Amino acid sequence: IEAGIGAYGAVSLSIFHLAAQFTAGAQPLSTAMITFLLLLLPTILMGSTLPILVAYMVTLSGNVGRSVGALYCVNTLGSAVACFVAALSTMQFLGEQGSVRLAATINGVIGLTAIAIHFKLHSRVSAAAAVENQAVEMRAQKSSWAISISMPIALAVAGLCGFVALGYEILWYRGYSYSLAGRAPVFAFVLGFYLIGIALGSLVSRALCGQKTVQVSGRRFLSLISLFVLTANVTAFLVLPGVSFLNRLRYGFGMPVIAVATAFLGATFPLICHAAVPADYRAGQGLSRLYLSNIIGSTLGSFIVGYILMDYWGIGDIDKALGFLGLALGAMLLSATGLSLGRRAAGVGGCIALMLLLQIFTPQLFRRIYERLGQREDTYQRIIENRSGVIAVDQYNTVWGGGAYDGKFNTSLVNDTNLVFRPYAIGFVHAAPRRVLMIGLSSGSWAQIILNHPEVEELIVIEINPGYLQLIREHPEVSSILQNPKLTIVIDDGRRWLVRNRSERFDMIVQNTTWAWRANVSNLLSVEYLRLIRSHLADGGVFLFNTTSSLEARLTGLSVFPYAVGIGSCLAVSDRPLRLDIERWQKLILNYRVNGSPIIDPLNPIHLKRLAEVRSVLEAAPDAEVLRRQNAGRKLITDDNMGIEWVEFKEYVADLIHKRLHGQQTSLNFRGK
Repeated sequence: IEAGIGAYGAVSLSIFHLAAQFTAGAQPLSTAMITFLLLLLPTILMGSTLPILVAYMVTLSGNVGRSVGALYCVNTLGSAVACFVAALSTMQFLGEQGSVRLAATINGVIGLTAIAIHFKLHSRVSAAAAVENQAVEMRAQKSSWAISISMPIALAVAGLCGFVALGYEILWYRGYSYSLAGRAPVFAFVLGFYLIGIALGSLVSRALCGQKTVQVSGRRFLSLISLFVLTANVTAFLVLPGVSFLNRLRYGFGMPVIAVATAFLGATFPLICHAAVPADYRAGQGLSRLYLSNIIGSTLGSFIVGYILMDYWGIGDIDKALGFLGLALGAMLLSATGLSLGRRAAGVGGCIALMLLLQIFTPQLFRRIYERLGQREDTYQRIIENRSGVIAVDQYNTVWGGGAYDGKFNTSLVNDTNLVFRPYAIGFVHAAPRRVLMIGLSSGSWAQIILNHPEVEELIVIEINPGYLQLIREHPEVSSILQNPKLTIVIDDGRRWLVRNRSERFDMIVQNTTWAWRANVSNLLSVEYLRLIRSHLADGGVFLFNTTSSLEARLTGLSVFPYAVGIGSCLAVSDRPLRLDIERWQKLILNYRVNGSPIIDPLNPIHLKRLAEVRSVLEAAPDAEVLRRQNAGRKLITDDNMGIEWVEFKEYVADLIHKRLHGQQTSLNFRGK
């Protein structure tokens, strides 16, 4: 099995790359089915190892709970270590291919080791003698270890526990990702601490299953499981509001809180197995059924919370719903225990009381939670939550996407609070950009400026988050773009759209890229992506993209395109020499109108002064040779090395710790500005 996992892993990235080319034009259901089929073989192999090892361990210990607890602990602990190693080391130094090769090598070593152990044991011990010894041991222990809970009840509990646990994990990832502005290692750290908690809980349940004091009837054993379920749900519900109130735990220092909550969740599965699976030759079969139910529940929890509920509810409502579900499960377990009627009634009543408390206090606990997670003193005037992310607008009309600065609602060149001189500079680098593609919409300010360019006849905008359309409708400065006949908006991933529409060509492609250190942004900055962009440019076409002052992003653009010019933090690149004409640009700007109003009043000295300032910036714009000298020595961004997504975080944390120790103010964007 391990050798099979390694073999598939070694070729997995190539398989996924080929599948991506095919699914670029597929509908969500088709894409989901293809994804399922691609992952089916390796995950079947991965899921089969635990039941097989438990079946073997039970023959040695005669105790299902102790066997499952021990194996579940070391399995999840190993996974947790892998998360931290990947985030802090392998993803940075080995990249995607190197990390996969390392994992595949480990699988191969495990497989060869298992084969070697098999032959070593086979040569020493008679199989018949081993079976007899195991049978004797199990018969001796059966009376003391046997606990009976019906399999249907155990399956339902295992499935619901998995649903709640993974639902909480989706919420925690959203909260911590927002707090850390969408940095790549956040998911690895959240998952790592989640798994550490599972491992610790498994250790606790292993110890409990070895205590004679808990070896009682199945109905009484349910009370122990219900106690863990209730405690797990209360602590899990409080993770996000608790961490958000403790501002000093921001920047990921509050992540160990996750382990506390999941420790109780992790204790339930081995206990359920111990209560429902007989300690005989059927142990592996019984465990596999419970494991299947738990995984199905986990899958549904991830899907329903992350893909469905997040489009309709905020994290407070989802957290409350998961809390209700967990408390209801605990109440049902308590009502089925062997406790006295009075104790059961008191336990169920306590669960109902906790539900009422959740209903009453959830609005207060989650009020301004995103401001607290982002350590902001002011209050957002608008928040949009959906499955694509969280968009917030503050009192200064600044847009924050996923906790990071994402632009402003402003098109004024004079009061240029968001550096919109960059989209106005299109006329400086291209004489007649008639057909324009724009990757990313955000506030719509850049789209408004480009649509009002006199030469632009068509603008296609690809935006992955439909929430921005809601915001644009609410702001008069940009809302008119939605009625502009020159505009077409497509809700899709930009790279996916480019792969699907290979025949499309544009005079200009514009991309106001988010910060180069955020998760997945290398998909829009890599050498492979820029080559894809290059194939979509018409003869003499120009690609203008925001490097967010990343030296790696600049050098990558210069490596793919021979001609370039720097426009502030942006880079304009092309296959043909850029025809820069400052007089043409100034004439254009003096005649430029947005929403029917001129952007420069030639009779206003303040306006003329600002025009002169921008003109001087463009006249001093560095060309390709100057930029290559300035950015020499940096590494190119590729799909494999993922740029600085995994590099920057350690520098960020080091700077953070240094500033905290010295009482200095911490900047939200360390590498960005």
